[in-house]
Amino acid sequence: MAESRRPNNEPRRPLGQTGLLVSPVALGCWPIAGVTTLGANEADSLATLRAALDSGINHLDTAFVYGGNGESERLIARAISGRRDQAVIATKGGVHFEGDQMQQDARPATLRAECEESLRRLGTDRVELLYLHSPDPAVAVEESAGALRDLQAEGKTLSVGASNCSLEQLQAFHAVCPLAAVQLPYNMLQRGIEKKTLPWCRANGVSVMNYWPLMKGLLAGKLPQDGKLDPRDSRRKYPMYQGQEWEKNLRFVARLQEAAALSGHTVAQLVVNWTMNQPGITSVLCGAKRDWQIQETSGAMGWRPSGEQTRLIDQALESRGLAEANREFE
Repeated sequence: MAESRRPNNEPRRPLGQTGLLVSPVALGCWPIAGVTTLGANEADSLATLRAALDSGINHLDTAFVYGGNGESERLIARAISGRRDQAVIATKGGVHFEGDQMQQDARPATLRAECEESLRRLGTDRVELLYLHSPDPAVAVEESAGALRDLQAEGKTLSVGASNCSLEQLQAFHAVCPLAAVQLPYNMLQRGIEKKTLPWCRANGVSVMNYWPLMKGLLAGKLPQDGKLDPRDSRRKYPMYQGQEWEKNLRFVARLQEAAALSGHTVAQLVVNWTMNQPGITSVLCGAKRDWQIQETSGAMGWRPSGEQTRLIDQALESRGLAEANREFE
């Protein structure tokens, strides 16, 4: 994997046991699809993807369902034209749109068809990582694992992962198809996977890619203080954006701002830096729809907090405690 265009000195990290290396900050490519993201457009999305590569981010995370017609994958294909060797592409199968609703279907035939369509959209003959997007209640996870194992054997993906699975499901999957990576929510306020999943992954050489490091912008310190989000904003449904949880989070972010200011970093950079340096975390998935957003996030790499910053972060975490969530993973 090419090492050009790396403005920071942050070492890349092993992707499972594949021999591939990924940046500890990844670009999450859901926002550029424009499904729930207000104001996303083609020009900005392409600029965001190119800015990620220019900033030393080589890990691009997408999915078959990112866009009603694969917009995310199609944009990636255009952005990496002439730069394919600079990108580690991860995509996912097993979830698709029917109308405006997402539906699960992780049957082997569906996973194969979606993989092949994703490759066409991406303009490549293989991806570096293919995930089961989410376990399908109607399909045994072992059956889905077998399908992805076959796709790996055929060279359509170099490695396999599983997303949104319980530890028990991951173990069942891994017994059929060795996992290179798992993807789960994890951030300063949602740390349930520290109990069981992170230790298991570390013991088995499985990378952990976490999404929602900034809890959809909450921990970036840029949301309205009065909590009045656009009525169309999908974040309104999350407990952390409601009532007393919201008030607690405003106070928590204010304390993080104090810590970030000591080194001239933004709150988002401080939070992502903390997250990517937690034991067992390989790569932090950070969504963006503008180039300046991913440029800012890339500034989480290449430095370490001072002792005083660490003390302030620890105090803020202890005072805040863990937050309520719609679903907990352990």
